Amino acid sequence: MIDYTERIPNNVDLAADKTLQRALERWQPAFLNWWSDTGPVSSSLLQVYLRTAISVDRDGWANFGFVRMPDYRWGIFLVPRDENRTIPFGDHQGEPAWQEVPGEYRSTLRRIIVTQGDTEPASVEQQRLLGITAPSLYDLRNLFQVNVEEGRHLWAMVYLLQRYFGRDGREEAEALLERRSGDTNKPRILTAFNDPIRHWLAFFMFAYFTDRDGKFQLASLAESAFDPLARTCRFMLTEEAHHMFVGESGVARAIQRTCELMRNHNTSDPAGVRALGVIDLDTIQKFVNFHYSATLDLYGSEISSNAATYYTTGLKGRSGESKLVDDHKLTDAEYVVHEVSNGQIVPKTVPALTALNARLRDDYIREIQAGLDRWNRIPVQFGLPFRFELPHVGFNRRIGAFAGRNVSPEGQVLSVEDWKARESRWLPCEDDHLFIESLMGRVVEPGQFANWIAPPVRGVNNQRVDFEYVRFN
Repeated sequence: MIDYTERIPNNVDLAADKTLQRALERWQPAFLNWWSDTGPVSSSLLQVYLRTAISVDRDGWANFGFVRMPDYRWGIFLVPRDENRTIPFGDHQGEPAWQEVPGEYRSTLRRIIVTQGDTEPASVEQQRLLGITAPSLYDLRNLFQVNVEEGRHLWAMVYLLQRYFGRDGREEAEALLERRSGDTNKPRILTAFNDPIRHWLAFFMFAYFTDRDGKFQLASLAESAFDPLARTCRFMLTEEAHHMFVGESGVARAIQRTCELMRNHNTSDPAGVRALGVIDLDTIQKFVNFHYSATLDLYGSEISSNAATYYTTGLKGRSGESKLVDDHKLTDAEYVVHEVSNGQIVPKTVPALTALNARLRDDYIREIQAGLDRWNRIPVQFGLPFRFELPHVGFNRRIGAFAGRNVSPEGQVLSVEDWKARESRWLPCEDDHLFIESLMGRVVEPGQFANWIAPPVRGVNNQRVDFEYVRFN
């Protein structure tokens, strides 16, 4: 029997809900088996300095201490309910927020929750082997923090499925543990979550680009008319910020170390830079190109009737919906998207309701560019002329208006032959991955870092950088 006040910290009164108790009693052992089989490899005996949420108040959501990984307390938290909350957009605008699932939206809401929930365990599976090559104890601890919080986000979605969707929800919760990232027969739902993360540069890029997509998707769901989903996602957003920080700062530290050695050895030739045991800036740009373009596909087609339906029915809003100044119905509003016509990329004005995916993606792009601007300050500090750039929105796309089009980073539509001739200049090739993997080696001495990455400016939770973040005994 699970102790619902100690084993699963929560603010949803689990102890009083017998039906939910029985469902979770069946599901939790399967979750722990999944964690053992596909979670961080060789981590079960480690003591890790982790943050654990035990409540939603300021002092409760970030409790730090050493925890053995299998003993982490995965909790279920929703931000406190606003009794006066009304639906902020769509056809139901102004009505009281739903506390139960309306029958007519049941299957659609379930699909939305399952798709979001499926990304959480997928990330853990993709990152399973990274601990073997962690560049420092600081980074190993951050990896494990991301992993356990992805696990908690899975619990958050499973709670909604188990509590509000009956037998269908229980079956979906079980299926979330049966699918596997990259599995031929039972892959994860979204393509980006089936690609392996082979090394730490890819992990940092994924955390920066793809977890930021997660932020925008959660922010949209945090506006949902279904109040338990909205409240769940608002709390998840407090944890998602750390994941993005790990990504942005990790890439920045790799850039800094490369720039340091470029200046010290007075070389900018990529081969010469690689000979110094760091990742050349041109290769880092390739990974920017890949992870950015792959993440854009997660927003779906620029023009989407499904997105319009989600909005009008109140299931999924726009990021920051309540702060936007319009009628929150978009009946007559328009939005500009781009497409390929006669070999050229041209603008096209469409109804804003059908362009909600494009709008959310454009909001994402603005945040991503701000991070690139911060990365570009690093070569400036070292007197280097290199600058990172985002490729054109049509570059390397598999979904949407640019799917199947050969668009250069500069936004030129190319022939198949031209694309193939230049693709290896723009996207990571196998040799790039192999070179980066050759730099990966586990560093476990407190305060020591692999040669290819700079130390962070500060440690975790006001601890020193050389703090023993992971204990091996």
